[in-house]
Amino acid sequence: MAASTFWLLNALNKSYSTQTTYPIRFVYPESRLVPVKPLPEEIIINVTGKGWKLLRKSLKVDVKPAEVQIGSLPRNNYVLGSSLRPALVNSLDGLVLNFVVTDTIYFDFDEKIRRRVALNLDPKQEITEDRFSVVGPVQIEPDSITFLGPATMVNSIPDPFLLRLPGTLSASAKLEIPINFDNKPLVKANAEQAIVTVNVQALVQEERQIIPEIVNAPAGHTLNLRPSFVLVRYQLLEDSVAVMNRDTFRAVLDFAKYNPRDSTLVPELIQKPTGARRVRIWPERIKAVVEADR
Repeated sequence: MAASTFWLLNALNKSYSTQTTYPIRFVYPESRLVPVKPLPEEIIINVTGKGWKLLRKSLKVDVKPAEVQIGSLPRNNYVLGSSLRPALVNSLDGLVLNFVVTDTIYFDFDEKIRRRVALNLDPKQEITEDRFSVVGPVQIEPDSITFLGPATMVNSIPDPFLLRLPGTLSASAKLEIPINFDNKPLVKANAEQAIVTVNVQALVQEERQIIPEIVNAPAGHTLNLRPSFVLVRYQLLEDSVAVMNRDTFRAVLDFAKYNPRDSTLVPELIQKPTGARRVRIWPERIKAVVEADR
């Protein structure tokens, strides 16, 4: 044991040249720049030094990382390993740097920006079930959200930012909608969810027969319509049943759009009462037989 100890101490007092890894640390303005990918944490170098120093470096005891200075958004996404020589020389306490083995260090920085976008419901989503309707404006709290992160990622977020409800509604509701977006590890938002308040009322289904008006009819001719009426189906809020003026429905048959191949006209609804919703007209085409007046 004594001989082994003497040999080890004697060996650690000798100088050696060896290849080893050495830690590096990127120093950059964190308020203006953000790394898009994980930054490299070490490089490979060839050094000469006493065995004690080499042992301490390999055990990462009191090792000062070499600093890579990034002052502004780099034009290139790499630095040559040889360019780190001054920083390594200042950090290698008691070791002599022979050369840098790592040829190139790659990184990816982007400008850090803050961007505010509005919150809206997805207009393509059905909010209510078939016989229900939204009454009044939908309230979203907060009405906007601020994103912070790499410019490329933040600028790719749509404005407005669209929220989707978990399903269709048949009653008024106040819902907590999570704000989900891509690149969450790098992009931060000042809110994790939005409170969406929707007022919903039931709709009443009605239908009404009306006689369509004929426009642009040919002079000296009579049109025989089959059927002679159209059926209007519509919905309205329960509190509008007693006050709606149903006589204001108007439909026309425009002979300028007459289809001679099947002798039909398409009925068009040109007027409807206030409060009528989801209005549909039947039939879609009316047979129109043209007869000359005698």
